[in-house]
Amino acid sequence: MNQKILKLENLLRFHTVFRQLHSLGQRRLAQWNHVFSSAYPVWTAQLCIRPWQTDPLIGAALSQYRLLVTKKEERSQKSQLFSTKSKKEVEVWIGMTVEELAKAMEKDIDCVYEALMNTAIDLDSLEAHSRLDEVWIKEVVKKAGMKLKWSKLKQDKVRENKDAVRRPQADPALLTPRSPVVTIMGHVDHGKTTLLDKLRKTQVAAMEAGGITQHIGAFLVSLPSGEKITFLDTPGHAAFSAMRARGAQVTDIVILVVAADDGVMKQTVESIQHAKDAQVPIVLAINKCDKAEADPEKVKKELLAYDVVCEDYGGDVQAVHISALTGDNLMALAEATVALAEMLELKADSTGPVEGTVIESFTDKGRGPVTTAIIQRGTLRKGSILVAGKSWAKVRLMFDENGKTIHEACPSMPVGIIGWRDLPSAGDEILEVESEPRARAVVDWRKYEQEQEKNKEDLKVVEEKRKEHQEAHQKAREKYGNIHWKERSFLKYQERKEQKPLKAKEKEERDSPILPIIIKGDVDGSVEAIVNIMDTYDASHECELELVHFGVGDVSENDVNLAETFRGVIYGFNVNVGNVIQKSAAKKGVKIKLHKIIYHLIEDLQEELSSRLPCTVEEHPIGEASILATFSVTEGKKKVPVAGCRVQKGQLEKQKKFKLIRNGDVIWKGSLSSLKHHKDDVSVIKTGMDCGLSLSEEKIEFKVGDEIICYEEKQVPAKTSWDPGF
Repeated sequence: MNQKILKLENLLRFHTVFRQLHSLGQRRLAQWNHVFSSAYPVWTAQLCIRPWQTDPLIGAALSQYRLLVTKKEERSQKSQLFSTKSKKEVEVWIGMTVEELAKAMEKDIDCVYEALMNTAIDLDSLEAHSRLDEVWIKEVVKKAGMKLKWSKLKQDKVRENKDAVRRPQADPALLTPRSPVVTIMGHVDHGKTTLLDKLRKTQVAAMEAGGITQHIGAFLVSLPSGEKITFLDTPGHAAFSAMRARGAQVTDIVILVVAADDGVMKQTVESIQHAKDAQVPIVLAINKCDKAEADPEKVKKELLAYDVVCEDYGGDVQAVHISALTGDNLMALAEATVALAEMLELKADSTGPVEGTVIESFTDKGRGPVTTAIIQRGTLRKGSILVAGKSWAKVRLMFDENGKTIHEACPSMPVGIIGWRDLPSAGDEILEVESEPRARAVVDWRKYEQEQEKNKEDLKVVEEKRKEHQEAHQKAREKYGNIHWKERSFLKYQERKEQKPLKAKEKEERDSPILPIIIKGDVDGSVEAIVNIMDTYDASHECELELVHFGVGDVSENDVNLAETFRGVIYGFNVNVGNVIQKSAAKKGVKIKLHKIIYHLIEDLQEELSSRLPCTVEEHPIGEASILATFSVTEGKKKVPVAGCRVQKGQLEKQKKFKLIRNGDVIWKGSLSSLKHHKDDVSVIKTGMDCGLSLSEEKIEFKVGDEIICYEEKQVPAKTSWDPGF
């Protein structure tokens, strides 16, 4: 490097000397021409010879200068020729991915990564399908020595919208009366399922685990008067908020069940809010009126606070006192519901393509994906092509709530549908389309739309990350900008040392504890409820809860393999596990925990989380003694402080741990070096006895009035602080 600098300096000095000599020569030539031109013409011709032709120094300088200039011109011409040849034009567009940019440049994908090294972009989070910002596209093309050309083709290319939508409102003249869809809502264990059971005269409650509804069920009930009502029975448990919201969205009337002996509870308030959000009228059913402690008037007064005003208090909400257990006054409730439905004048169009809503979905081992749906428009028949969410179906079979095959389903009718290619989600809108290709086109469009939304979100995240890294890069430059390069290198070395990757064992210790889990449920709504509960987990500082996978259906071999890979636990809700799967799980050391009641599953999850936490150490006092006197004894060449004590409570055991307390503060913890009664060494001193003791740490000084506590440490299993709310 130093030699190159010296050469450059010599050339510059040489060039300056030559210019000075050249100017000097020009002046001398002018003088010679003026003197000799008139008197000595021959001499003039001879003297007109250039000085650098005779002067060896000037001649050498000139030849060197010419050589330097010639080489410089040749080099510039070559570089211009090379640049014009190598400047390849690259067609790029906004939002192109890493893979697309590499393809456009006809380079390997690693070239893009190399070009983005030492920039503010986070290469660790950059994948082949990651979208690049305009700044980074320019940076890569520039470093590759290519020419940029922006293309608008990719931006202007818009895919045709092939989504299916609901039909316009039908002509009122074509509408026909339909049955009301009634949703029963209320707090857990207030008697909703028992009420429905009495109305349809089947033992629904007997099949429910613990008497708690854990699915949303749709049932068609025929009343003695000939009227038909479709009832939706929604869960009252805190875990099933999303199900109650769905029930309110497809219903015409809400029957709010409140126990007369319990009053308004948390899920009662939530049900009222769902009904208000859906703008659905309420019929109040005050249940358990047969109990001695029942107080219906108290319930009505409590509901006033939530804008539910009964007719007795000047409002428009019908209130019926019932007993679902004994069946008292149920017909009055049914009549109140039918009367309200007549006032609403419920009608629907039973012609044309079908429209409906998925109430529940699950996978049946023999029949595949199955949905429970409410038809809202049109008449569903076998062979119809349906689209719901990102799945479609050709209806192979339809059945009612009792499992009986039916051939058509009219508006307001609950129906089970078999023939889905994939499992739709509960709450998805069902629309009938004309053909299978049309159904596939709709599903493809919806998937494309979801992908576009995801890409937008990804691009937004990348932009945020880029800004963060730019700010961090700027701060780092400001930090190191004004210091010497040696000091800067040392500081960077120290930072790299601190960021040294952990060894496998250290990483495991640092990352633990963690609980990976896999959730399997019988229906989509149950899995949704469990996942929603997990979203409330707020104790990650104690133990991380990682949801590896969730799905509908029985526990499979794939679930066991996932659990083995992640060292996780499988939780099943109302699902089965085959013998082969159980043996495989036992062989691989995978826990499978099955439950039929949701709060039992959550309690089990809390216990599993607690088991992953390190035990806490608790101190259990064994005895207490007060210091009455202090003195010191000589042992060899040193003096040892000794405390004269009297045991006030329990006993002092030499082998246990001790602590010294002064004015309420613990000033020492440790063990004893000696414990004596009179002059004898003892291991135990009981209540009321005097003793002398010395500590293992000789620097601690005793004071009269101090307390000595003898205690033992016990490890107690820790308990997670997560409270799911029920």
